[in-house]
Amino acid sequence: MMQKPIYLDYAAATPLDERVLAAMQPFWHEQFYNPSSSYLAARTVRVAIEDARSYVAHWLGARPSEVIFTAGATESITIAVQGVMRRFPGTTVLTASTEHDSVLASVMLYRHKVVTVLLNGTVNLEALKTLVDDQTTLISLAYANNEIGTIQPLRDVAKLVEAIKLERQQNGNTLPLYVHTDASQAAGYLDLHAARLGVDLLTLNGGKLYGPKQTGILYVKGGTQLESILQGGGQENNLRSGTENVPGIIGFATALDLAQSTRKESVAKVAVLRDELQRRLLQAFPQASLNGNLKKRLPNNLHISWPGLDGERLVMLLDERGVQAATGSACAANKQTASHVLQAIGLKPELLHGSLRLSLGAFTTSEDVQRAAKIIIKSVQDCQKAA
Repeated sequence: MMQKPIYLDYAAATPLDERVLAAMQPFWHEQFYNPSSSYLAARTVRVAIEDARSYVAHWLGARPSEVIFTAGATESITIAVQGVMRRFPGTTVLTASTEHDSVLASVMLYRHKVVTVLLNGTVNLEALKTLVDDQTTLISLAYANNEIGTIQPLRDVAKLVEAIKLERQQNGNTLPLYVHTDASQAAGYLDLHAARLGVDLLTLNGGKLYGPKQTGILYVKGGTQLESILQGGGQENNLRSGTENVPGIIGFATALDLAQSTRKESVAKVAVLRDELQRRLLQAFPQASLNGNLKKRLPNNLHISWPGLDGERLVMLLDERGVQAATGSACAANKQTASHVLQAIGLKPELLHGSLRLSLGAFTTSEDVQRAAKIIIKSVQDCQKAA
């Protein structure tokens, strides 16, 4: 009997939690009404949406009015970045060289600057400070990188921004300076309290936290000025027009509530399993390179490279042998080019194409780690022999 594949790509997608599915079910059938309609049944659905908004706001330390439901992280990021830049045309947006393609694609449409990162993937704060000028309106930095797991020092960035805003105020410069973060990979593992992070805009993705795909939110701090990029019925504070995806909204809010309420337990579990997998692989391959900030990284992330190895070939071989993993971002996997994240951290050429991203999750077990380690070790050895 074939054993069930071991899934180690939670950074790409998470399975839908059964409790989330149960919460969504009524809104496909019994409570299918358009929440903008005026009759009682529809108003009941509207109440469910607003309750969901309150649950999300609770975990962000926000007001419900500051939570905008979106169709996933890409749309949330687009609304945030392009909304600010359209509201303040001719100004500049800053981002990091390791950002997700959805951020980079939006940023490149406007005047922009790209800040370098250190070898561990942490943003270079001194470089960031140098790049901010009197025309900078937005800084967009991921809370945690989707490939190497590095956690960015958002609080330090926020302190830097506060000092810059004070200096602007003293100089009579009224241009705002906002901070946006894509926290899609952080939900369930890191604190999402927006005020503690010091951000004005925050993106979350339901498909990364055991919720439904194509669901997400954008937190918009009160007073933040955005121009709508979607025209229509004015839903979601006129920032995301269109009839609400009610089952998705309910599912997202339920998933976030479950993920954040069990965050400490989840961190403790996956960190132990990740460290065990790391120990076994490094014991077998002392020459392998660990990528990212090893002190400040997501507890479920292990990104490792082998010199001269073909990462894509390794991933295919692992798939044949029952381990599902990735070389990096699923969104960039079909481009057949070296990861821009790995290039940004200065990874040596002989390591660029020989990387493996292993990301653990809620259903990873100790037995999975032991079996996966054996399969990965044997597969890497076979790839090295064939090289």
